[in-house]
Amino acid sequence: MGFTEMPSNQYVETGFWNFDTLFVPQQHPARDLQDTFYLKDPAVAGKPDDKEFWENTRQVHENGKYGSIGYRYPWKEDESLRMVLRTHTTAISSAMLHKLAKDPKPTRLFSIDRVFRNEAVDATHLAEFHQVEGVMAGYDITLGDLIGFMEDFFNKMGVTNLRFKAAYNPYTEPSMEIFAYHKGLGKWVEIGNSGMFRPEMLEPMGLPKNLRVLGWGLSLERPTMIKYGVSNIRELLGHKVSLDFIETNPAARLDEDLIG
Repeated sequence: MGFTEMPSNQYVETGFWNFDTLFVPQQHPARDLQDTFYLKDPAVAGKPDDKEFWENTRQVHENGKYGSIGYRYPWKEDESLRMVLRTHTTAISSAMLHKLAKDPKPTRLFSIDRVFRNEAVDATHLAEFHQVEGVMAGYDITLGDLIGFMEDFFNKMGVTNLRFKAAYNPYTEPSMEIFAYHKGLGKWVEIGNSGMFRPEMLEPMGLPKNLRVLGWGLSLERPTMIKYGVSNIRELLGHKVSLDFIETNPAARLDEDLIG
């Protein structure tokens, strides 16, 4: 589908790349210890080399810029430099878009890798899981392009009948949660989040106004649960996975219509 893989083998990020560049305010609950794993050693990192980007990010948070009023709070450098186990691979997308600003052009990027969140474990949640990240940059593309792509993307995996729900994300506007029906659980399950990246995120990097960027983060485990009728995510990933389950199930199942 025309995508290039992003380098996603960096599990540790700074608060700057994981949160601040995504226009997530420093008081956001996602940045609390209850939701995020912070490192003790090293606890902080150095500032990024791009000083102009650093300053633009500070200004857009504190007082607003690029037509935004910002969050109007005192932005703290120390908070931005804290080391964190990445909560999403969107931190990688942000770094790649920062590089794209040097030569803006339509681009499609993806990654599939592990992320970490300090949350309660249940049938559909783990403290670590895999995220499928996608970014589409193009001139004058719209939310309709994102909806059409999501339907095409999941249809290829046999997941149909999606539902889209308006949502709030600090770094996308408009934003949409993506749901699919899980027959085993008997309910609609959120399988991803998506939206159009905000100007407050893109313009501090130096990207042009009419280069719009669509982004989405999808769970790898939940669509797998839906496709293969797995009701508990702990059967797929984690220390409680049964060795018998691993031995007796194929690594991949090819549908008949895909084999030909």
